[in-house]
Amino acid sequence: MSRRGVSGLIAFLPAGLALGVVVAFLAIAPPCAAALPAAVFEVDYSNPNLIPAKWTLKFHPDGSGHFRSWRGNAVPTQDIEPPDIDRDIQLSAQFAQHVFQVAVRKKLFQGGCDSHLNVAFQGMKKFVYTGPAGVGSCEFNYSRDSDIQALSDSLLSVVNTLIEGARLQTLLQHDRLGLDRETEVLVESAADGRAQQIGSIRDILERLADDPEVLDRVKRRAKLLLAKASD
Repeated sequence: MSRRGVSGLIAFLPAGLALGVVVAFLAIAPPCAAALPAAVFEVDYSNPNLIPAKWTLKFHPDGSGHFRSWRGNAVPTQDIEPPDIDRDIQLSAQFAQHVFQVAVRKKLFQGGCDSHLNVAFQGMKKFVYTGPAGVGSCEFNYSRDSDIQALSDSLLSVVNTLIEGARLQTLLQHDRLGLDRETEVLVESAADGRAQQIGSIRDILERLADDPEVLDRVKRRAKLLLAKASD
């Protein structure tokens, strides 16, 4: 069966069965199928009123990926701003696979995502799936579909963690006392779900936990977050 045939079949199958078809196809496909692109999920976000004003998160089903952010032209704040970010990231495979499962269950977003309701602007999100199941995308401010909106909230929480990690790096270099309040906020955010995938900033947390020049309570919070990342 051709790749186009598989993609067409998947569009009419339940999510669990569709994933099984993808796996079976990859197992029996001829060698030329190895040239097919690996599955990639991408989310692009833009809100000119925020810092950063734009970011892009891409990752594979194993959680490996890349994150980039751009500050934009928002009015500067009194807080230390995180720098623009451009780095590889590692999310948990469990989280990444959940994202791909939602994408397949929602028929690669062929039905659209935006609610077209008159709701406050929350930033434009664009989901893009590319892989053996086909290609699909949608763009939205707010989605009436509870699964898509929940997925959006989770991805925003992951990016919040990545941005907080960059802010911690900056504070470690320029304002060690500022780490006290910032780590307190991060612990609170991790507890209530505003910051997810804490393991994606493991490097800076390990540095804080081992740094003899930061406050003891900063080190304790870093160790607490590292323990949460290992859960």
